[in-house]
Amino acid sequence: MKPRTAVAIVAALSAAGLYAAPTEDPLGEKTGGETTVYATGRNAFSFHAANLTDEERTRFVIGNSFFKRNWVEAPASTTARDGLGPHFIARSCGGCHVNDGRGEPPKPGEQPVSLLLRLSLPGVGEHGGIQPEPTYGDQFNVFAVQNVKPEGKVAISHEAIKGRFADGTPYTLQKPHYRFRELGYGPMVKDVLVSPRVAPQIIGVGLLEAIPEAEILRNASEQAAAKGAIKGVANRVWDAPSQKMMLGRFGWKANVATIAHQTVGAFQGDIGITSSVFPNEACTAVQKDCLVAPRGSQGKAPEIDDKTLADVVFYQATLAPPARRAVDDPQVLQGQKLFNDAQCASCHRPSYVTAASPNPQFSSKALSGQRIHPYTDLLLHDMGEALADGRPDGQANGRQWKTPPLWGVGLIRDVNGHNRLLHDGRARGVLEAILWHGGEAEASRDKVLKLSRPEREALVKFVESL
Repeated sequence: MKPRTAVAIVAALSAAGLYAAPTEDPLGEKTGGETTVYATGRNAFSFHAANLTDEERTRFVIGNSFFKRNWVEAPASTTARDGLGPHFIARSCGGCHVNDGRGEPPKPGEQPVSLLLRLSLPGVGEHGGIQPEPTYGDQFNVFAVQNVKPEGKVAISHEAIKGRFADGTPYTLQKPHYRFRELGYGPMVKDVLVSPRVAPQIIGVGLLEAIPEAEILRNASEQAAAKGAIKGVANRVWDAPSQKMMLGRFGWKANVATIAHQTVGAFQGDIGITSSVFPNEACTAVQKDCLVAPRGSQGKAPEIDDKTLADVVFYQATLAPPARRAVDDPQVLQGQKLFNDAQCASCHRPSYVTAASPNPQFSSKALSGQRIHPYTDLLLHDMGEALADGRPDGQANGRQWKTPPLWGVGLIRDVNGHNRLLHDGRARGVLEAILWHGGEAEASRDKVLKLSRPEREALVKFVESL
């Protein structure tokens, strides 16, 4: 290759948001092993795994199309993409996961799109799952197609919670409170349980699915045997595509076992698109207009066929985690030491080696045998009363949340224009997210409260390098 040609290629990659890989990789820039892409900017979360075959890259593009393009109301001439609703919160998967990234709470005067509210009643439902609210089901949808009433609107207010670091620096947290108004089908039952969930970034989910189950259970065993309060537990949930109980890995309470289940559930619940796994619309018996609304695909269920659905799952499974940045920066290295000293790595386990995907029809061999650095144990932890939603989900109780992966956190602002973290987006950045930690993580939070300003800045810079 001529030098000038090589320079031109590097320039083109830079313009696309990709940057040149370093010649050496001594400190673990390759977050996803050989799947890693060297990417920054708005599209940093939207590249396929670097080691896919040409045929797989074509499949990735097809899945991307159905993930990001809007579905339309039925009946429509576009039968491959009609069937939106009757109730929905977004018109596409990408409507919640903008640029394959993280959602945020709605701005004042707006209704939530990438933040949904889960609903249930006390008690245990089918397969050990939840009991849906009888009038509004298992989630609240704020939009509807023509001639169907929206389920209502969501109002969010905030309570200021003030505190100080040990050096006297003040901080203010914002605790959200949710209420429903303009309910379209009458009141909810009085003891309804409500849980807000913001859409997470979806990079590397196929790699998380390929982590051996034994490694996740080992996390729980080692934490149970260790001294201290950190005692994570696994969730076991029903996986509809495979029709069996499996280890939960996805969702804010590890309440979903596979990307396939997450996808068919989101198509049905968030967009109103039926599949062979969930062939019925999520209408309750009370919602008569929903039950008689036109169906897509000329009235023939399902509204998304199995091949297209598999391509959408494949697309998500092969989204690559971007490489780490500034790994040799002295401030980042200081922050890494502080991260470990505060026992953050006890829950945010740095590294795994992946096995073969448990769902090969939806994934790629390129994801297996990779040393990855997601910084999660995929376990449930009691995070204290301040973060509790009071809503059980599978074996997760109302105070437990799954440890979210930290890879890509430092690029959320580039990709999505915000830095809102935690299950409902209440935290405005890494430091606020830490300050919300309680329960099992209370001791870790208290160590951070004692850090000096330069130490806090180093800790944040490390987490944002991941």
